[in-house]
Amino acid sequence: MPPEEKVTRKLSAILSADVKGYSILMADDEVHTIQTLKAYRQIISDLISEHSGRVVDNPGDNILAEFRSAVDAVGCAVKIQRKLDQKNSKFVEEKKVRFRIGVNIGDVVQDGDRIYGNGVNVAARIEGLAEPGGVCISRNAYDHISDKLNFGYKYLGEHSVKNIKKPVRVYKLLMADEDAGKLIGDVPKPVVKNWIWATIVVAAIVITSVAWQVYQKMAKPDFEPAKVEKMAFPLPDKPSIAVLPFANVGADPEQDYFSDGITDDLITDLSKVSGLFVIARNSVFTYKGKPVKVQQVAEELGVRYVLEGSVRRGGDKLRVNAQLVDATTGHHLWADRYDGHIDDVFELQDKINQKIIAALAVQLTVGEKETVDRKYTDSIAAYDAFLQGRAHYLRRTPEDFAEAVRYFKKAVELDPGYSRAYAMLALTYWESHHNFWNQSLGVPWYGARIRAQTYLQKAMKNPTALVYQVESRILIGLHKHKEALNKAECAISMDPNDANSYLYMAYALIHAGRPEEAFDFIKTAIRIDPNYPAYYLFVLGLAHFNCEQFKKAASVLERALQRNPVNYVPLIYLAAAYAHLGRKQDAKAAIQKLNECLPVVSVDFESHPVMAGRYKRSEDRDRLLDGLRKAGLPETPYDILHQLGNG
Repeated sequence: MPPEEKVTRKLSAILSADVKGYSILMADDEVHTIQTLKAYRQIISDLISEHSGRVVDNPGDNILAEFRSAVDAVGCAVKIQRKLDQKNSKFVEEKKVRFRIGVNIGDVVQDGDRIYGNGVNVAARIEGLAEPGGVCISRNAYDHISDKLNFGYKYLGEHSVKNIKKPVRVYKLLMADEDAGKLIGDVPKPVVKNWIWATIVVAAIVITSVAWQVYQKMAKPDFEPAKVEKMAFPLPDKPSIAVLPFANVGADPEQDYFSDGITDDLITDLSKVSGLFVIARNSVFTYKGKPVKVQQVAEELGVRYVLEGSVRRGGDKLRVNAQLVDATTGHHLWADRYDGHIDDVFELQDKINQKIIAALAVQLTVGEKETVDRKYTDSIAAYDAFLQGRAHYLRRTPEDFAEAVRYFKKAVELDPGYSRAYAMLALTYWESHHNFWNQSLGVPWYGARIRAQTYLQKAMKNPTALVYQVESRILIGLHKHKEALNKAECAISMDPNDANSYLYMAYALIHAGRPEEAFDFIKTAIRIDPNYPAYYLFVLGLAHFNCEQFKKAASVLERALQRNPVNYVPLIYLAAAYAHLGRKQDAKAAIQKLNECLPVVSVDFESHPVMAGRYKRSEDRDRLLDGLRKAGLPETPYDILHQLGNG
């Protein structure tokens, strides 16, 4: 047995901060939120340095800092909130970016520049109790600063903190000058002066202890419950769940793909159950690497239940921890640990799925029992290769696409019947063809398209929801819109919680000349995936464009480009929308930017394959071309357009 690594422990003052309602702010105005957050981060970092602290981590909208004393940490927290309050005063209410801050003194484990442990966990949980623009501190911090800093304090009572055995006493900091020296709500307990009173108290405790313990277990929440009225979306009429990314707690950070894969597959399997509402992968993975706050997740995603866990993989040994919580009551429904061999990974996933379904009292149909229990491969090595390929695909760069293809090919070599791996090969080649990334795969531009169709045929021998999605996407590109609609319907029926299936249905409806029917499917996709990618906005903008709602189309396509400036395709429709609105200068600017973005230098705009007639219906094609001509493009002969239509 190798010797255990020595860990460094120390006592530190921890400051944890995050933005209240960050997802809603981003959805309303990404550019403003990102710019403001960037400026505020710099202010916070500077103040932390001024108070002899250091920033430990700052993922997303979170900031974690360490100080040598509670006086420095709390003093810094107050200055942060006062400074940001001044900055926020120039914004209207819905544009204000407000942080919540929690401060704790506790034991932490030092690992390089990072810190872990109860001290950090308590600070993060206390932060969730603070009001926007406010500061909450633990009793430990209060004891260190109450006679050193001239603020007021309001006792908020004891709060149970996840993974901490004893409740934490929490105080709200009162920062107004008139509150200095106040202590509200914290009444000292009377001191027992003799053995008689002590005996009475002990007797009373003995008599009531059993009843009190039962009451505490049943009534007291394990963590701060989420408030239904604060949720960004109404709760669905069936059990709703978000599966948070399982943490990779092993020694090898390169195993992240494996823990992510476990999460992906749990989401995929649960999504097949029509009696559940399951949040999409894209949205839950925005929380990866952040201190997990069940209350925040539930309120931002609009769900009642949250599953969280961890994966430790060491060689062929595997340990999976998982727990299911009811965010609206603050109670854990169950928690369990699964130990086994890497060959047991499918069995472990089945056990977790079965526990969730049983805990939520969901009845499975006969067909769902078969599909939930269905595994896509019996080869652990093929499954591992597939997970690595998917991790590269999701990074969406030409280089990662090349790596993804290598791993997916390895998966099908290990299991020639692995339909999901064939489907991902088809999708990767098709998107490489569409994005002109074919050179990174070492194939001609048209050759990438041929390979996509070849791999799709192999995937269709054992179709899944993913296979039908890919087939629908390729059929749209081949102008076979009726068939594309049928395949999207198949994907939705097999996996009623997959947002991509609804997006492909909307996309197919738009190109089939039925854009007005696409909006409901886009709306469903956005509800399943609240932190949706820019592609959703492109499809929504396209629907508005083809309904001749050019003002709405322009607004949505502008947001799509703000969220993903690298994707030049929305510029095509944005230029046409501007032209239809009579905004000639904006249209010309969009055309100029489009020409700068074109990935194939040797092909001018008029003959660019992305401009190809994607519509079989001539009125849709005419609408686009008419707008582009108004934007300043020369006449585009239909014979050239027809030639390029296969693109």
